[in-house]
Amino acid sequence: MGDSFRALERPQPGRQKDIVLMATVSSFESLAHPSRSDQRQFHELFVPTYLASSDEARRQAVAALSQCAAVPEATALFIAREPIGIAAIFLTRSAALSPRLLMEILHTASPAHARAIECRDDLSPQTIERLVDLHREHRSRGPVTVEPAATEARRLAREEDLREELKALVRAQAPAETGPTGLAAIGEVHLALIVRFARAGETGMFCVTLADALGSSQWLSERILLDVSGLQLATTLVALDAPAEDSAMMLARLYPHLAEAAEAARGGNRAAALVADLGRAACIERVESWRRADAYTYAGQPPAPANSDRGSDRRQADIDGAGNRDGENRRRAAQG
Repeated sequence: MGDSFRALERPQPGRQKDIVLMATVSSFESLAHPSRSDQRQFHELFVPTYLASSDEARRQAVAALSQCAAVPEATALFIAREPIGIAAIFLTRSAALSPRLLMEILHTASPAHARAIECRDDLSPQTIERLVDLHREHRSRGPVTVEPAATEARRLAREEDLREELKALVRAQAPAETGPTGLAAIGEVHLALIVRFARAGETGMFCVTLADALGSSQWLSERILLDVSGLQLATTLVALDAPAEDSAMMLARLYPHLAEAAEAARGGNRAAALVADLGRAACIERVESWRRADAYTYAGQPPAPANSDRGSDRRQADIDGAGNRDGENRRRAAQG
């Protein structure tokens, strides 16, 4: 990974801390076997970004990490000691919490935190014994205050499950026209534009055009670009059926580490190897899931334009003109 996580610490104008937090978690999730260095760098970036983010972003980040088998111990302990409204799902579901860590958490756990741990299916005999002792201690101190704390963790877990069920139900019952249309192959104009913007390093315009090609909000295209491994953008380009040569060029320009030579047996660079390893059917399925989540989140709430209407009209005219010129150049090259 090298300095992949460190890259997210650089100034990123216009991007909120919430987006950076989710991008940090997404980058860590993409690591099948994170090294000690990866875990250390992730923890060092996660904590300050988490503290600067909104409660909703914190909850989403913790929910995502609760599904990761490998979470740095320092990060796991940090999350476990957060307010129960955020920590409950991690305490009840995370496979990264070993019996030793659970025992350490229980030394200072509140009644609500202890009840969340009690909901786990993989408790060791020592952990169960410790929970029983805590239950006796809390009951002896004041049974009146134990009951609300005892039900809080279970209530939060039920609310989380119910929230997911309601989201699925709303998506299923919504009229077809309110959801995103099926993902289509990228058009010639959109392709010419993203190639041009990638070559020029204009990531802002690249995100605007990619969002238009996906039929999504700009937030989704920005999050895709924030995956410093390049895997999410490669997945998107393959799903859009962009030419492999153009995809490899864009990946190499936007993620310099992918411009490095690949293994001798494969030839080319790492960007070309990454594109070649992806199957379009699987990529379409993954990108469609992103688009569905994006459509649900931003339904009826299109992002506000950055400039005035007149400025936006001028910018759109520039985009259309650039697309027409690049498209014509690509046709001439193909005929030549």
